[in-house]
Amino acid sequence: MAPNLQRQRGAIAIMVALALLVLLSLVGLIVDGGLAYMTKARLNAAVDSAALAAARAVTIGDNQAEQRASAQAAASRFFAANIPQGYLLSKPELLGTDVTFDGGMVTIDVRAEAPMPVSLMQMTGVKTMAPGASAQTIRRDLDMAFVVDTSGSLKDVQAQVRTSAKSFLNKFNVTQDRVSLIHFASGAEVDNAINHSARGFNRTSMLRKIDGFNFEGGTSSIEGMWHARSQLNSISAENRSTLRVIVFFSDGAPTSFGATVALKYPNDCPLVGKNKGAGVIDMTRNGLYRLDVSENILLDQRCTLANNPAVSLPAWYDAHNVDDDTAQREFRIVTSTPRVVTASISNGATLKDNVDRAARNLAEAAAAKARDEGIFVFTLGMGGSLRDRTGTDNEKGEDVLKCMANVADGPSRCFNPAKPVGMYCYAATEADLTPCFSRLASAILRIAK
Repeated sequence: MAPNLQRQRGAIAIMVALALLVLLSLVGLIVDGGLAYMTKARLNAAVDSAALAAARAVTIGDNQAEQRASAQAAASRFFAANIPQGYLLSKPELLGTDVTFDGGMVTIDVRAEAPMPVSLMQMTGVKTMAPGASAQTIRRDLDMAFVVDTSGSLKDVQAQVRTSAKSFLNKFNVTQDRVSLIHFASGAEVDNAINHSARGFNRTSMLRKIDGFNFEGGTSSIEGMWHARSQLNSISAENRSTLRVIVFFSDGAPTSFGATVALKYPNDCPLVGKNKGAGVIDMTRNGLYRLDVSENILLDQRCTLANNPAVSLPAWYDAHNVDDDTAQREFRIVTSTPRVVTASISNGATLKDNVDRAARNLAEAAAAKARDEGIFVFTLGMGGSLRDRTGTDNEKGEDVLKCMANVADGPSRCFNPAKPVGMYCYAATEADLTPCFSRLASAILRIAK
């Protein structure tokens, strides 16, 4: 055989060998790289779920050490549940869950990797691959006013209301979140004021206050809303949290509101002052009741409103500024929209109509004002009566709650997508109450991330 031919055959053999090596390397890259890609995708999902679980669990505990431990334990559980050992021959490992507290912000960083062997790529000297993934969740600081209806219509389900309200509070962070507790019926009371000087809230005290609620009286929604907004706005602008929320629970349409009225016959109403007094006017009762007591407690002597020519409704909601006719001009009582309200309460029928309309107007107006200030309003309604058409204008009570929350399926006159859009949850029965509160809490925690 000619020497040139032998040399050509040798060169071809070398080229074929090199080509096979390159081909096998490419096949190995495709096979092993594909497995690594699928492992990394699964690892990313596991790390994301671990970070979210940690953000939810960081509320558990009475101090930062306990909260950090709760977050890390939740991250570990969810990571293991979402990528098992041996997945595509890998060995997933959670490298760390770092929890950083900064004022009212909590930052959670999760890191993981999944070392795995390679097959054909070993021919190139690569023995293993180690896909890695990381995720970060930032839980924003929160200021929240929690408003609970304690009217008499809830007396038969008061045990479930207490249980559900306490379960809701347990979902928030006692060292990072600021929370105020308010309850209302005929009047309203601030059970726990929001913390101005430091972050956190006294959950133990709030749970005890909820256990002591007395369910009696009417539904003066504006009083609960007024105090909720007042609590949030009492924090100086520079110290407010980035997320501000009102959570409002009720089982009925508003039936009353606070106002000051001029009285020519002060002897008929000795506890409200000489010539003018503030109190709650209820459409179902011809009298003036205490603003600062939630239960249906009459004054020593009921103030006669209807058939009293000296009495009329003020033009503006002024219940909390008895001595200053100009200080509180935020919410109109006498108005032509969205419901027509006149100043007259000259007889029982007129009083009922005007108070019914004004009570609904004021609850919606207070919620709209809160949204103007960047506050989210979440509402929860319970019971079939909310879906009955009642009142002067034959309206559904839950439509007021939907307007307050600014949700798309509420009355079109209320919805404004340019303002904070909250959430409305309907609990048909007491059994639906805790799930509804859980949905609201989850929604708040989602927008806090």
